[in-house]
Amino acid sequence: MAGRMTAPRLTGLKGKRPIVMITAYDATFARLVDAGGVDVVLVGDSLGNVIQGHDTTIPVELDHVIYHCRCVSRGLERAHLVADMPFMSYQVSDDEAIRAAGRLLKEGRAQSVKLEGGRRVAALVRRMVDAGIPVMGHVGLTPQSVHQFGGYKLQGRKDAAAAALLEDAKALADAGVYSLVLEGVPGDLAAELTAAVPVPTIGIGAGPDCDGQVLVIYDLLGMDERFKPRFLKKYVDLSTTIVDAVREFGDEVKAGSFPGPEHTVRRKQ
Repeated sequence: MAGRMTAPRLTGLKGKRPIVMITAYDATFARLVDAGGVDVVLVGDSLGNVIQGHDTTIPVELDHVIYHCRCVSRGLERAHLVADMPFMSYQVSDDEAIRAAGRLLKEGRAQSVKLEGGRRVAALVRRMVDAGIPVMGHVGLTPQSVHQFGGYKLQGRKDAAAAALLEDAKALADAGVYSLVLEGVPGDLAAELTAAVPVPTIGIGAGPDCDGQVLVIYDLLGMDERFKPRFLKKYVDLSTTIVDAVREFGDEVKAGSFPGPEHTVRRKQ
């Protein structure tokens, strides 16, 4: 089906075909991943790690996400654009959260927002959906809770924790999310969660039985060597390619061979 991917169309893909989702943070990468045929582009608060150089997503501010959303929106023609709601943009009050989500749609030109949490944010999700804001949920390893978890740890390994995640997923589905990210949970639990909710699940470190998969573009391309979770696959090593290209450029400059005659504009006689 041609045309822009929408939240309802994504929901309708459950049980029909897997959803492809990837992060991007600028117009250039947005054009490239859109041409690559992805369904969803996420401007994630992971920009705190891969763009800003932080070791967590917590320092990311709402204005940062809005700025990068505007950049990404200019590079997309088909993919659905979803914006992460950063830490403390939705935890203080529901009214403040709805205003923040509204800014992501109005100023950032996103088509939906994503926020972390289960039952504790279900009522807020319902208010957002009632206000006309499509919401993607996110349960399991939620990076904004890294200090509470004591690190980036697999979630739902014990029966009680798994049961809690199941209740979280159901509560979000009942509240009206159009899809649900499952991050860092055992594959068998992800399969159970996927079967339990009527909306698509999108996995990252959650095994093969989700309704779709998401990766951070810098991880997929091997461009951020600081983060090497074992559940990620590197599809190409652009880090080495870029370093080699920069080194070759530097060597040519030092040797005086760049710019050559073919790269030099001369005045007309």
